[in-house]
Amino acid sequence: MRPAELYPDDLVFEHEATEATGVPGTVIRKWASRGKIRRYQGDGSYSGQGHEYKTMYALPEILPLAARYKPAPQRAPKAA
Repeated sequence: MRPAELYPDDLVFEHEATEATGVPGTVIRKWASRGKIRRYQGDGSYSGQGHEYKTMYALPEILPLAARYKPAPQRAPKAA
C-alpha cells in the first residue's frame, strides 16, 4: 500500500506541519532522521521552490509526538 493511500489528505510539507503543531521544522526533521516518523517523497507540485517542498510528512504520525514536545531551554550567554 502506498503512503498516499494510508494518508491521502494528511501528507504535509514541513512548514505546514510546523504551522499545525507549533514544533520547529528542525525538530520534525530530527524525528524523521531518528526513525520516529517517516518521510515521503513530495508530489513535485512545487518544483524549483526549494528543498522544503521535496519531503512530506504524515501529520497523524507527528501529532502524538508534538503533544509531548517541550522545547529545550536555551543556555544563558557566557560572560565576556
